[in-house]
Amino acid sequence: MPTRALLRRSLMALCLCLLGAGTATAQGVGVVQSDVLVINPDRLFAETQLGETMNEELQAKRDALIAHNRKLEAELEAEEKALSELRAETSPEEFRDLADAFDAKVRNIRQDSDRRARDLDRIRSQAPVTFMRLVEPVLVDIMRDADAAVIMDSRSVLLRAEVVDITDVAVSRIDEEIGSELPGSMGGGTPASDGPDDQSDAD
Repeated sequence: MPTRALLRRSLMALCLCLLGAGTATAQGVGVVQSDVLVINPDRLFAETQLGETMNEELQAKRDALIAHNRKLEAELEAEEKALSELRAETSPEEFRDLADAFDAKVRNIRQDSDRRARDLDRIRSQAPVTFMRLVEPVLVDIMRDADAAVIMDSRSVLLRAEVVDITDVAVSRIDEEIGSELPGSMGGGTPASDGPDDQSDAD
């Protein structure tokens, strides 16, 4: 799954190597002491308040794009019907010009809709990377608390001790230190509202 692969690559890119080694003894910091920690990026993205906010914004953008496309479809259907009714009232040459203009308008709208869909796909695929960058300082702090050298993706570790999985701790820390507020909208606006004026409004 692309999102899962991006989360894995993001965690590996962050892979936060710090100096120092520890033993598997607990201290009063809420994190087990270990050289190697594991974390589940999917759970971080799904269970933290920040991840929930990002998912909600992505869904809102998707819903807005669907509504936008449905509105355009209804407008074009009405315009096509009106154009058909003009056939009997206009000369063949005039009707051909009107039909050609309508076809060009449809092509422009289709191209714009395709662009908006690609923009949304780009925003969606970039979301896990943005998320991991935002939570990186929290993960670094957890590593320091655990005296760890590396955080690994728990989904790619064959055998592990449950005590080194810090996903629950990370979710709690991220919620406490970052919360649900995004530093700005992902992608700078909804695909259904950014860019030039709607083609459907042009005559």
